[in-house]
Amino acid sequence: MEAKQDLERIGLRKIRSGKVRDLYCWKEELWMVTTDRVSAFDCILPEVIPTKGIIINQIALGWFEQTSLLFPNALLSEELPPEVNLPEWNGRLMRMLPCDPFPMEFIARGYLVGSGWKEYLEKGTVGGYRLPPHLTFGSPLPEPLFSPTTKAKEGHDEALDIESAKKILGDNYDVLKNITLDLYLFGKKYAYQKGLILVDTKFEFGRRDEKLYLIDEMLTPDSSRFWLVEDYEKHKGNSTHYDKQIIRIYLEQSKWNKQPPPPHLSQEIIEETQKRYKEVLSRLFPERLKKLEASLNQ
Repeated sequence: MEAKQDLERIGLRKIRSGKVRDLYCWKEELWMVTTDRVSAFDCILPEVIPTKGIIINQIALGWFEQTSLLFPNALLSEELPPEVNLPEWNGRLMRMLPCDPFPMEFIARGYLVGSGWKEYLEKGTVGGYRLPPHLTFGSPLPEPLFSPTTKAKEGHDEALDIESAKKILGDNYDVLKNITLDLYLFGKKYAYQKGLILVDTKFEFGRRDEKLYLIDEMLTPDSSRFWLVEDYEKHKGNSTHYDKQIIRIYLEQSKWNKQPPPPHLSQEIIEETQKRYKEVLSRLFPERLKKLEASLNQ
């Protein structure tokens, strides 16, 4: 029932398709529908990961519930209204309060990996913060770091220095920096109790009527890195990734030049990615996985 005329008949207007989510306007609400699409290195890949959209949406919804008292989020409901008969959206939908997003990604880093590791090797810093010498790949940072980037409409996001971030955020800088780190620390503690290490993550925030809200996804394997606690105790930074890094590694090993068109994913990678994403959901929010599996079996 996604024909344009059918959507318009029930009052739904499609705004645009993002890399992973389709956005709609319904009355005074913004609807985000999470698809099974996969993006990496600024490209949408030819294959989908079956049920990935439902899995990461359920993870984000679980986190919204857990953190609602820590900081307000824009979620209004995850349920379809009775007059909208789109059962294929069940489990994929977030009905959100429309907000004006800040043109930044709010990144919190807890471990020395990724671009932070590269910067540390070159300069001894991460996000401009001076770190102790002799840290190794995958080391926990002395304290979590706030490391914002631009949010590019096209091309790669670029690191923002503190002064540039302050110019964008103005008086909201301190509040949003602190809540980024607070949300990361909350997620890290919760995940550790479930056998997962939250390595790093990114958030997005918006503003409506001078109030600040957490928007978009939250602490999913698409927006975060996860390791298993038992893996990290043995392998440190070389632990198995339970996140989108599995796809990035596969693409880098394929010798792709990171220009369109992207290569195809193997069936093995598709199945392994789905398996690992599902494992994250089962550890973090098992009750949501049970509900999801029950609905899929109907």
